[in-house]
Amino acid sequence: MTVQISPSILSADFTNLSHELGRISDADWAHVDVMDNHFVPNLTLGLPVVERIVQVSPIPIDAHLMIADADRWAPQYAEVGAQSVTFHAEAATAPIRLAREIRRLGARAGMALRPATSIDPYLDLLPELDMLLIMTVEPGFGGQSFLDSMLTKIARTRAAISEQNLDVWLQVDGGISRSTIERAADAGANVFVAGSAVYGAQDIPAEIATLRDLAAQHTH
Repeated sequence: MTVQISPSILSADFTNLSHELGRISDADWAHVDVMDNHFVPNLTLGLPVVERIVQVSPIPIDAHLMIADADRWAPQYAEVGAQSVTFHAEAATAPIRLAREIRRLGARAGMALRPATSIDPYLDLLPELDMLLIMTVEPGFGGQSFLDSMLTKIARTRAAISEQNLDVWLQVDGGISRSTIERAADAGANVFVAGSAVYGAQDIPAEIATLRDLAAQHTH
């Protein structure tokens, strides 16, 4: 299982995103949080900005859509070039159809679960997905503390992926830092979203490398 680091630009300087994306060029992905002030109580950026980010980013874009009506909007993020598009299970009416449409448009299909959402109803959907995102904070704002109560959900999800012999990435997002990434990796995650831990570091490339090494030591 390959460890991947996906810094969240939610912690970046939004007035100079091209420069900020360049600062994380050693990472595997740039994690772009799209919030609509409906599904979550915050508003960030939308389709036109993401389209431009795709054009200037030195690394692939991982679009995390914290938006209502995902069935309608998520495919459009694949159409503008986001290489990975993650919708929330709670915001999708037909998640299998949506995942297939995202894949048809050439992107990796991801599905996210809020902390209170059980993985159990979605275990049969895993073959339709390229990635499952387990939120380790309540979605909507950066800088929150990691919820250790999610470790059991991560472990159960990893076990289900392994039992079905699937190549599904398991992503965690929220409160990921040097002090939490080992626990998340040990539980079974292999893709790590880190915002303030990366953008708040004095040496961003060194911090990305450190996080990757810490996770790799605990990835089974």
